[in-house]
Formats: sequence, C-alpha cells, structure tokens
Amino acid sequence: MGLLEGKRILVTGVLTDASLAFAVAQRAQREGAEVVLSGAGRGLSLTKRTARKLPVEAEVLEIDVTEPDQLAEAASTLAARWDQMDGLLHAIGYAPPECLGGDMFQANWDQVQVALHVSAYSLKALVEAFRPLLKAAGAEDGPGASVVGLDFDATVAWPAYAWMGVSKAALESLSRYLARDLGPERIRVNLVAAGPIKTLAAKSIPGFTDFEDTWAEKAPLGWDVLDTDVVARACVALFSDLLPMTTGELLHVDGGVHAVGA
Repeated sequence: MGLLEGKRILVTGVLTDASLAFAVAQRAQREGAEVVLSGAGRGLSLTKRTARKLPVEAEVLEIDVTEPDQLAEAASTLAARWDQMDGLLHAIGYAPPECLGGDMFQANWDQVQVALHVSAYSLKALVEAFRPLLKAAGAEDGPGASVVGLDFDATVAWPAYAWMGVSKAALESLSRYLARDLGPERIRVNLVAAGPIKTLAAKSIPGFTDFEDTWAEKAPLGWDVLDTDVVARACVALFSDLLPMTTGELLHVDGGVHAVGA
C-alpha cells in the first residue's frame, strides 16, 4: 500500500513534464493518490497534454488564481465528485519581466502587485476556495488535510530574483498565518524550499542559470538540477500521514545549501 493510498489531491502549476508540480503529481499517483491538475490561460492546453504523461491521465480544471469566479467554479466541480480533499499543492508563481533580473527600482507598483497577487496571495485564494473540502478531510479520523506550497528560500536576497524574492517572503509568512488559522480544522500548511531545478519557470528568470551552474558546488549533499523527484518525495511525505503534527514549517530540499555559509 502506498503512502497516499485513497487520498485525493489537487496539484496546481503543471506545465511540462519537467515541472516540479508534475513530479509531485507523478509520485503522488504512484503512492496511491487520486490526482486532479489545474491549469490557466494559454498554458491550459499544455497542462492537458502533459496530464496524459502521468501514470494515470489526470483531469484538468481551469483555475486562474486571480479570477474568483474560476476558483468558485473549480471548487464546485470538485465538490460534486469528491466529498473531501486530502491534499492541495500550490506551485504557482509569476512576476512581470520588470520585477526580475535587475535592481528593485525598475518595477513599479502595477507590476509588483501582479507578482504578489499570483505568487503569494494565490495561496490564500486557493485554500479559501477549497476550504470546505479540506475541512471535511479534517473531520474524519486521521491527521486531516495537508496544503503544501513550493518555495525558493526567501531568507536572503538572491541575485536576479528581486521582487519574486519578496513575493516568496510573503508566501512564507502567509503560510505560517494560514497554519495558525487552519490548525483547529486539522488542515496543515507547509512549504518546501527547493534548490534550483531546470524548469520552464526558471528559464524565465534572467541570471537564474548562475544558481543552476554553481549550486552543486555549495551543497554538502551535492545537487542535480534535473532531479525533480527529490522535491516530489518531500511533498509526498507532507501529504502523507507521517507528519501529522507538522505545520507552519519550511522544509528545505536543496542539498543543504541553506545551512552553510559562502
């Protein structure tokens, strides 16, 4: 029996089979979970094609996290087929080009608010939409529901990351407040801070290849920028019943870079 046998999990953020979210969906299915994906906008057709590459082709819902009506419709659709949701993966991030690569002064508020909305506030929006289904999982015997978000450690200022780094810092803070508020409903909220992975999202960040090229040299355990499964395994552990009293946590899966100096 797999770690996630019988669990129902919504996975956002799948674009290609190189996506971290795809690796999570794949590993979750192999551990026995029923998985539904979500996609948005021009990327929706790409998500649907990629869904066919999973061990079991997954249904794909349209969810633009900035559109309340789409969130409500997706929640209604899932509520019609699921009586509870055991897991929710937040793997969504976006910042306009002006928010990345340069200094902090080249972006204006109109651009920054997009980064904050999509990359941070969206966690609250997703949880709010699916809260009844998550709460239903917490009403049964067992550890309850688990919300997991993908992160890039925002405790320091990284080159090139700029306002996306600020958005990740907001995401980290938000996850702790959500953990506080949702704990009484037995909904856990945790983040996984992954090292750099060669994904479509990473390619959009100017200078991000510098991380990819040097990370392994700094990591005590080494690092493979093509190995998405190490991150997926951490997410599966958080979705499982193995960590029933862990919430508000930032779990590093980065080869140990966060723990060492320059």
